[in-house]
Amino acid sequence: MAKLVHFSEAASLALHAMVLIAKADNHINVSSLASEMGASRNHLAKVLQQLVKYNFLKSVRGPSGGFVLNKPPDQISVLEIYEAIEGSIDLPECPLDRKVCPFDKCLMNGLVTDVTMQFKKYFQEQTLEDFVTRS
Repeated sequence: MAKLVHFSEAASLALHAMVLIAKADNHINVSSLASEMGASRNHLAKVLQQLVKYNFLKSVRGPSGGFVLNKPPDQISVLEIYEAIEGSIDLPECPLDRKVCPFDKCLMNGLVTDVTMQFKKYFQEQTLEDFVTRS
């Protein structure tokens, strides 16, 4: 079945893991997160390392180590998390990315650009804290 809006598995793992880490009282390790999320430990570890690279998380080594937020959850937008995994969101002029169109006016009437802008605006306005309080 087709979906209009689709989150990659990596983006979904990133957002869910960030919420769980924000809710944790202390460091939480990748095995615990993977178990709680029903996710592949290896895939989740790669996603978490990407979030460390973007300074959203701090990684602590050792037996009592794991991951912890590197900044307060109210200072991290959901868009930042999404773009750390997927890259920045472009605003397409054409849904097919074509430079030449056989029509005078886009058949989609700018719908793809509008939906993309709404998606981007919504996630820019939502912080990790908003998601933590909802769960």
